[in-house]
Amino acid sequence: MDDDSIFARSRTVIGRELPGNVTDDFCYIDIALHSPGVWGGGDHRFLDFSLPRLQLQLALIFILTQSLHLLLRRFHLPRIVSEILAGIILGPTILGQMPRIQQELFPAEGDVYLDLLSKIGYIFFIFLSGVKMDPRTVLRTGIKAWTIGVLAVTLPVSGGLVFSLVNKRRIHRYRWPAYKQIVGIQNLFPFPVIASMLVDLKIMNTELGRLALNTALISDLMSNLTSTIITYGRIGQIGIANAIMIHSTILTLGLISFILFVGRPLCLWIIKKTPEGKEVSRFHVILISLLVLVVVLITDNVGLNYQYGPFLLGLVVPDGPPLGATLVDRLETLVSGLLAPLLVTYCGMNVNLVELYDLQFIGLVWLNLCACLVVKLASVLVPAVLCRVPVKDAAALAFIMSAQGVVQMSFYYFNAVNQTFDGETFSMLTTSVLLQAAAANVIVKSLYDYSRMYTGYQKRDIQHTSSNAELRVLVCAHRVDEVLAVRKILEASFPRKESPLAVYALHLVELAGRAHPQLIDHQLGQKSSGGTRTQKMIELLYSFEQQYIGVVSMQQFTAMSLSKFMHHDICTVAFNKLASLIILPFHRKWNHQGKIILDSSSLRSINCSVLDLAPCSVAILVDRHKVRRNPSSTYNVGVVFFGGADDREALAYTRRMAQSPDINLTVVRFVPWDIYEGDSQWDAVLEAEILKDMRMQGTHQDNIIYKEERVKDGAETALLIHAMEEAFDLIMVGRRHRDDTPQLLGLREWNDLPELGPVGDMLAASDITMPVSVLVVQHQNVKAI
Repeated sequence: MDDDSIFARSRTVIGRELPGNVTDDFCYIDIALHSPGVWGGGDHRFLDFSLPRLQLQLALIFILTQSLHLLLRRFHLPRIVSEILAGIILGPTILGQMPRIQQELFPAEGDVYLDLLSKIGYIFFIFLSGVKMDPRTVLRTGIKAWTIGVLAVTLPVSGGLVFSLVNKRRIHRYRWPAYKQIVGIQNLFPFPVIASMLVDLKIMNTELGRLALNTALISDLMSNLTSTIITYGRIGQIGIANAIMIHSTILTLGLISFILFVGRPLCLWIIKKTPEGKEVSRFHVILISLLVLVVVLITDNVGLNYQYGPFLLGLVVPDGPPLGATLVDRLETLVSGLLAPLLVTYCGMNVNLVELYDLQFIGLVWLNLCACLVVKLASVLVPAVLCRVPVKDAAALAFIMSAQGVVQMSFYYFNAVNQTFDGETFSMLTTSVLLQAAAANVIVKSLYDYSRMYTGYQKRDIQHTSSNAELRVLVCAHRVDEVLAVRKILEASFPRKESPLAVYALHLVELAGRAHPQLIDHQLGQKSSGGTRTQKMIELLYSFEQQYIGVVSMQQFTAMSLSKFMHHDICTVAFNKLASLIILPFHRKWNHQGKIILDSSSLRSINCSVLDLAPCSVAILVDRHKVRRNPSSTYNVGVVFFGGADDREALAYTRRMAQSPDINLTVVRFVPWDIYEGDSQWDAVLEAEILKDMRMQGTHQDNIIYKEERVKDGAETALLIHAMEEAFDLIMVGRRHRDDTPQLLGLREWNDLPELGPVGDMLAASDITMPVSVLVVQHQNVKAI
């Protein structure tokens, strides 16, 4: 390998005289880029070459950041804390105290590469943040979000102006620009930072999370508009104001026009060229990425901060599929996982907490940071309380809105590069981001416990719902076949005038390419953007309402959310509508031959979360309707009864079903050989009462059969249950039973799906080819308030 393949050469000027007294000046400077490798020979080490050194730097940053995050997330600290700490450890504060190691790993001449990568990452991060935002949400938000959002901006800005008037004479004129920038950046409410915090805290789909997202969107747009007006106002105070303002205005309008009349039509053309249901092609993703870089170039030459152009371009990209969803899917992992956090870590590497000189100004910086924080908290807390938000929720909202993150870090870094901030000021501001981000997460976590938000004093179950009262059921569906399956269950519930049925249908659509979750109420005339599949599901359930007109009331919703937050939508609708039962689809699907065609881990996770948090009883429907049996005019339902609250809830539901003459109900009670074993005395009393009522009902109805089977252990129970698979269309079981239940002895060791319990797990086994469906019922969780 020759030297030319190892070194990149750049030409600069030295003298060489040519005829005519002309000088052609040049020289060669060797910049080591690529290492020749271990076997390349020579005296060079691989750390002397830029590319392998950069790769080692990225590896060290990534490993240290991930290691710190694995440790600190146990204390509910966000990822940005780990990223800043990693930078401080690798910077002059710690690693810099070992000069030789610092010079070997992070020499000054290598900073340019980390700086460049971090800026590219941040450019695409802010672009994707704009793609996920839907500015039209501002028009749909309520008066509460508008009130809090507007006051959250105007009050801190007014307070900042007051601080400026009070402190102007106390601060040296050379420090005055830094002070103004600090106050201005503190008054920002960046939507990406707040949305990321809500995701980390897992409260995006809660009532507080939705209010915070709407408020943040309004505040972000308002704060950017306010800062632009203030900037133009300051320009107007300069002697050559007219020329500068006219020039800036023309260039800014030119940038906006380019985005609106070039960027937006290009996005719409790409969507038009993409077949329905397909992702945008790789070429088009590359084309949009190139457009982002072009917009950055124009923005920088206009004189604006380079982040504004990509953000505006992201706003005009239609969110959701196909374009917005594909861009987020293709770019999110690399950008948010590696490149954007690199900016935070790189800023941390420029923090020096060892060498501090101007302690007086540092004290003033911290004083103003605290003052700005107090004003921001008050400007959110007071309007929220006046808007009748509970005090604890209002306090949590205030800390969410005051969160600091990568956007503030980018502004601090921009001012440090422009030498508005010196090293000491930049170090203090970066440290403040670390402290505020950590404190905000911990405080919000302690103030807002989402696991208790659905807890109530009411009995929301079927057992305590009168047989002549309206039964409220929330049904959830991701697919059309799930709607068909749950419709069969609703028909079997036998709605009639004496016992009407209120059905709340929630169609679950996974959020793609958006930051705002949506809960669409179709009763209000809102249309779903979930596509033809969602519309087909809506039509199927409306036809069911028309079939039972006067005895069934139907209200349909579409929840568009990230799958890890969908359980909040389900529990919120059930809580608000006073539902007694939630019916969830099982995460496995079978085809006509009885083979599994779908096994969704995300759907299983949703079901488990709902079982933990639900405000009422829950049932998981294991549907095998595609596995056909001979058609019959009757629907055969079996109940497997061992005892316990869940089994009593399942039996209470089947008692309603048994009112229908088209339902044949068989209750099979499994009793141990030793009748004194099993349930507690109170459970025995409750079970004796409900079984007595069932037997009394059976004496008046020919379609009810009650049987008792005496079993010794789980093996005998399993044989009898498997024999039931051929006889019934639907088998209902309770999910939970006492650990010492003798009839289930040995079955728990083979329980692969705990969310179904030992009996439900056995009936949902993948090797069963019978067309029997299963409804696994869990009674309402009773939590201490």
